[in-house]
Amino acid sequence: MAIEYDYHHLHHVKEQSKSRKTLWVTLLLTAFFTSVEIVGGILSNSLALLSDSAHMISDVIALGLSMIALHLATRQPNARFTFGFLRFEIIASFLNGLALCVIAIGIFIEGIQRIIHPQPIQLGLMLGIASIGFIVNLVLTLVLHHSVKEEDNLNVKSALWHFFGDLLSSFGVIVSSIIIYYTDLLIFDPLISMVIGGIIFTGGSKIIRESYLILMESVPEHFNLDEIRSAIREVEGVEDVHEMHLWSVSTDHYSLTAHVFIDPNIQPFCVILAINETLKNKYGIAHATIQVEHANINPHGEYGKEFLKHKSEGKRRELLT
Repeated sequence: MAIEYDYHHLHHVKEQSKSRKTLWVTLLLTAFFTSVEIVGGILSNSLALLSDSAHMISDVIALGLSMIALHLATRQPNARFTFGFLRFEIIASFLNGLALCVIAIGIFIEGIQRIIHPQPIQLGLMLGIASIGFIVNLVLTLVLHHSVKEEDNLNVKSALWHFFGDLLSSFGVIVSSIIIYYTDLLIFDPLISMVIGGIIFTGGSKIIRESYLILMESVPEHFNLDEIRSAIREVEGVEDVHEMHLWSVSTDHYSLTAHVFIDPNIQPFCVILAINETLKNKYGIAHATIQVEHANINPHGEYGKEFLKHKSEGKRRELLT
């Protein structure tokens, strides 16, 4: 009889109902106002307003990717994707950050062209739509900020950066239209749009960096690998820790692997249990794979020889004292 092995020993899914509801509301409102802003930007011929509408198009795409990521995160692991589909959250975040940076560069280029070749603007329409946009973006930014505080999700964080940029964009358009009204200096429209582009680029680069580090399986910044290694060494029976790796599968989902030399007189299962409890209780790392080894049996080249040499020297010193 064939035996079906359950290799999904941990819950590699991410249920985030609050984030999903927040993103649905945000997506619908954004899609509606984006269409309004595109029409208004074309009719008013305002670069600042058009740049804001372009940014909001990226918001719709970003929110769509975030919704897909949240859906995939709830799917159970299978024989091919043993970690489930949590990593798509990070891929979507990377694409969102990249979209922010590309849009910011496009705004900057168009801003330079508008400085060289100024164009007339319909200030009334520009100011009206920007004011409505400011209110909409303020509400959405506050909603997303509240969601991030309740449930940690890099996609929602990237969406928050999108809408924070939108909020600044709307504010910039309002300021630009007021300045132009009183001074007739059309240059303020592209100048403020370029400032907005710089802020958008900063947010996008931060999201890219955070998602890139996770995709490269780097050690999460809030963990100290040497400190964790020392904590494992303090477990009774552990004599050495090596081949240690720690990475994020997704936000708040960490994995660790390590090889340990242990005292052969201590039950290895007890050592593994103690290490796992230390990692979970002290660092919140629930997914750890610990390989118990003996330096005389497992081939470790020079490392194993050095370990045995230092161990024998230590025992010799103990006998002499």
